[in-house]
Amino acid sequence: MDSEIELKLFLPAQLADLLVEVLNAYPGATPQATHLLINKYYDTPELVLRAQHMGLRVRKRDDYTEQTIKTAGKVVGGIHSRPEYNVEISANRPDLSLFPVEIWPQNFELETVNEQLECVFETNFTRRSWHIYIEESLVEIAFDTGHVIAGDLQDPICELELELLAGDASALLLLATEIAKKVPMRLGKASKAQRGYLLAGKMHPQPLEDLQYIRLPTDKSLQNTLIALLETGLERWQLIESALIDSTDIDQQAMLWAQLRAAVRALRMTLNQFGILGQHVADWFELLETKLDFISALEAHCLLLADDGNLLVKAPDAELLLEQINQDMRANEYEQKLYQLWQQPEYGQLQLALVDLLLKTEKGQHQLVDYPELELFANHLQQDSWKRILELMPQQLDMNSLDYRSVAQALDESILVGVVYGELYLSAERESFRAPWQDLALGITTLNAYQCLRELSERAGVDINSWLENKESSLLFAMEHSRKSALKVKPYW
Repeated sequence: MDSEIELKLFLPAQLADLLVEVLNAYPGATPQATHLLINKYYDTPELVLRAQHMGLRVRKRDDYTEQTIKTAGKVVGGIHSRPEYNVEISANRPDLSLFPVEIWPQNFELETVNEQLECVFETNFTRRSWHIYIEESLVEIAFDTGHVIAGDLQDPICELELELLAGDASALLLLATEIAKKVPMRLGKASKAQRGYLLAGKMHPQPLEDLQYIRLPTDKSLQNTLIALLETGLERWQLIESALIDSTDIDQQAMLWAQLRAAVRALRMTLNQFGILGQHVADWFELLETKLDFISALEAHCLLLADDGNLLVKAPDAELLLEQINQDMRANEYEQKLYQLWQQPEYGQLQLALVDLLLKTEKGQHQLVDYPELELFANHLQQDSWKRILELMPQQLDMNSLDYRSVAQALDESILVGVVYGELYLSAERESFRAPWQDLALGITTLNAYQCLRELSERAGVDINSWLENKESSLLFAMEHSRKSALKVKPYW
């Protein structure tokens, strides 16, 4: 048995030649032979192996054919760790009896499953590889380009795998970070096998559940809490990416983008709260926050178009305004935003830095903030967040539209603190306290929509100032009443 530890990264196909150039020139890199790999993945019609978290593959390379079975493993960030068993075969069809008998679950019907095996999909690709020594560790870099194939369907492969052959897993991140400085890439979560099952319609994408609160460790230690928060943030980041790739609905995309920004903000806040946010990582977070500025405009556009433009009922020249909004959305090219982000080198470097921080936390290599209990730590963070809200939105201040829009990020971050640590508190008091502030956040989105509409109407030469002032005035009246009432409520912590 081999225990495979690898880091998987995805990159745009147009950067393939640049990556090969960078790896050929990398100090100490030894190019290996290039091979065409023909891979067929097998399972029963009822997906018995998949149900056991196993993957069965027959790989043909030149004149050598090998069957491999991978058993259940773990993915942390982009690092994949799975036990695997390899056996050379002469036939093109796998034989499960050739694997060690101890890998099978109790009462596993080996002969029956063996007879029912059929090819579900293929992954055929050209693999270029290099061996690189880094800090006394040996890493194999494999660059795969080709296709996942299921029947008449194909999905392109353009990914980099860094596999640890000897040494410490930290070498994978060191090497990947160096490469990512020159070639933009991002963490890869889905294996080729997962992509094949999806393409063949044999499994469904992992659902992106609405994250109300984060599940914290039962022992409530600060170290394990930080591990849970980093794992959750990285996992959610990658799931949202996958959902954005598959989404064709602009309203759903707006929601997903807001969730991605929330995940990124929560990760930054967590590192800062635990005292491990270095300056270079903070700079990458700030750059990404700037690149996500478009989300407010996207949400505003979607709100204005919702329910066939219901927000514009009785507005002067509503039809002209709706056409102007649609033109503005097309000009912003929201569907290209994810691919534009992936071309930023800092995007992948930030993801890799987070994985590195996660692994170091698991090894106990960080000097964390010193608090005797998680509850006391959470109370302190909640109180700091509340103090910031009181300073930005004091009881005696009468806030206008600009005031509210200027505190949008601060309010969002305060709400996120409650999401991260909300599990520690009684639900009734917690929800009663948070509800009006969540309503205010929605109100700010509507104020952004009105501001967007004001700018669009000016460009279109339509005078809607009187109508807009009435709409804003009504909304602000309700928001002010809600805010001043909420400020009187005793915090739940």
